[in-house]
Amino acid sequence: MKKDSDFKVIFRGVRGSYPVADKKFLNYGGNTSCIEVMAGNHRIILDAGTGIIPLGDSIFKEHISSAQNASDRIPMNVTILLSHIHQDHIQGLNFFKPINVKTTKCNIFGYSGVSLELDEALSEVIFGKSFPINLYDITADLTISDINESEIIILSDKSNEPILKRITDFNEIKPKNNEVIIIPVKLNSHPNFGVMCFKILYKNKSIVYATDTECYSGGDKKLELFAKGTDLLIHDSQYTNEDYLSVAIPKQGFGHSTFNMAFETAQSAKVKHLAFFHFDPAYNDEKLSIIENFYKNKNKNYFLAKEGLEICL
Repeated sequence: MKKDSDFKVIFRGVRGSYPVADKKFLNYGGNTSCIEVMAGNHRIILDAGTGIIPLGDSIFKEHISSAQNASDRIPMNVTILLSHIHQDHIQGLNFFKPINVKTTKCNIFGYSGVSLELDEALSEVIFGKSFPINLYDITADLTISDINESEIIILSDKSNEPILKRITDFNEIKPKNNEVIIIPVKLNSHPNFGVMCFKILYKNKSIVYATDTECYSGGDKKLELFAKGTDLLIHDSQYTNEDYLSVAIPKQGFGHSTFNMAFETAQSAKVKHLAFFHFDPAYNDEKLSIIENFYKNKNKNYFLAKEGLEICL
């Protein structure tokens, strides 16, 4: 991939289930799901696990250093996409420093998977009773919107506000000029009402983010079609085949894929690059390194995500 680009991905948290802090996990990292995507002037954040906390610290530092006087500082504008509201995908949102600054514009789009609207679900799960402040006490200009498969998000340099647009023919979607197009698709293999997968289009390049999905027998054809030919597929890879089929504690039906499932999806979809993602918190650096070497020998463009790893498209 390119060494420099205005379309890049930075992995901020690559673990599933819960964060880990141990010297045996330093290489791949211990934070839960969070990926930063820079597309031109737009900062998009995929999920808000604990990896969003150091990301927020970095964004806040940029903001403070942009000017001496608070009124002259460049505002922090972010778009956060939530695949679903399980804890390892939202547990860092409370501690995302930019939402405590009045000039911040934060747009959150996602899928709650429950009868509540997304803002109500977030308020119940990570604010209020489980946190010292309520969701609506946040200082930033915060907008929370539900999204479904019939809508796309358009980010344009002409406006600070994302445009949510209903669409019927996704084959006709083509970003104009410096527009960023975000396309959601719902996958049903994760417990508690499924999960939202996202495709980000910018300047004839694309990224597909498919976390917390469990492939079906013969592969997930809906995901394969959605990811067809993408430049980078980021795919759930929580388990080895041995753990997935364990006699003691089988993982079938948990809503997560094996490394081999991710590999087969990437092969079938003919993606250019594959990032294995969302690792079981029990897998230390030594184990993950062995797994990575195995799949790199199969395809040099397939790799395991690591905290801090930056990929330019």
